Amino acid sequence: MAAAGTGPLMLVGLESLFVVAVVFALAPIVSGLLPAQRVPQLVVLIAGGVLIGPHGLDFVETGDIALIANVGLGFVFLQAGFEIEPRLLRSRAGALALIAWAASAVLSAVTIGALAAAGFVHAFVPVALALTTTALGTVLPILRERGQLGGGLGQNFLANGAVGEMLPIAAIAIFLGVHSRFVALLSFAAMGLLALMLSLAPRLLRRGRVLRVVVDQADGTSQTTLRWSVLLLLGLLVVAGKFGLDVVLGAMLAGVILRRWAPGDLESFESKLDALGHGFFVPVFFVSAGMALDLKSIADAPLRTVIFLFLLLAIRGLPILVTHRGVLELRQRAQLMFYTATTLPLVVALTQIGISNGTMLPENAAALVGAAIASVLLFPLGASLLDRRSKAPRSDVPSTEA
Repeated sequence: MAAAGTGPLMLVGLESLFVVAVVFALAPIVSGLLPAQRVPQLVVLIAGGVLIGPHGLDFVETGDIALIANVGLGFVFLQAGFEIEPRLLRSRAGALALIAWAASAVLSAVTIGALAAAGFVHAFVPVALALTTTALGTVLPILRERGQLGGGLGQNFLANGAVGEMLPIAAIAIFLGVHSRFVALLSFAAMGLLALMLSLAPRLLRRGRVLRVVVDQADGTSQTTLRWSVLLLLGLLVVAGKFGLDVVLGAMLAGVILRRWAPGDLESFESKLDALGHGFFVPVFFVSAGMALDLKSIADAPLRTVIFLFLLLAIRGLPILVTHRGVLELRQRAQLMFYTATTLPLVVALTQIGISNGTMLPENAAALVGAAIASVLLFPLGASLLDRRSKAPRSDVPSTEA
């Protein structure tokens, strides 16, 4: 994270949080007032963070919101994990998603290997992994707003998004953890076993008084299910950190477990998670991401950002056009390509790892984050334009491509 600023109007403590709150309160209004193509709120939040951060007007001390921002990152992955249904990963959509990710991983390894040999990048593993990620939790609100979560496009994105987050997270834990490779594998297995045990725990309480108390007091001032959800999230974040694993792994596992835990009305419970996460913690994370963006490094070498943005689309997106040929028509495959190539939270995590261990050049870290932010702005917009074209009056015969 960028160092704290020293501007004449530097605010600290609660004042900093108030300024961040102003940014995320105005974000949906600004997004709604922008032209019809609609810039996602996430981009407005990031732009607001740049404006108030140390590389902009230098109003806010980044350390004052670091803890809240980290919990916000946890909520991003918790909600992504909550959307994942294991049976989806066992379906044809899941199999195609695994094939597409494997193709992306090979392309990324070859491409970044060549760039490393040329001296363009130094941190081979973090950069190569960053180009295979998908921002499932970032894109989901966009798809939900556009009514695209149902049907083939939505189901295939959920599968590709889940694989594009879970496998890079696993690779981070194994290859970039603080322990040796063998110890990291053991830690990863232990974390998975813990998650399995927690997911089976509700069966022990299925008919007990404890479960009745939780369900009866789920609403009102008690909000038992929501409180236990936050406890689960924070607990797995702590455990993941103690194991030397990336905390986003704990957050995603918490989301997967919560889907099995949640008693009563699942839709009502999900709306509560949305209210808590997107009402406060998640916006703080994205504003914080904007505050940490080093615009000077990007301005000094803009071609790096353009190259990484192109690589995100080529490496993560283009395999979709081939692997999903027999499932979706060309327009939907192109939309899925744009959505799948959209990334941000994991790129932020990977660049922080690369900077902290001294393997990643600061200019490459800034360019990668800049490209990821640009992907959030441009790629869903590209998918939206394709959707608008499909709804326009047409005189041609619809495609019957298999």
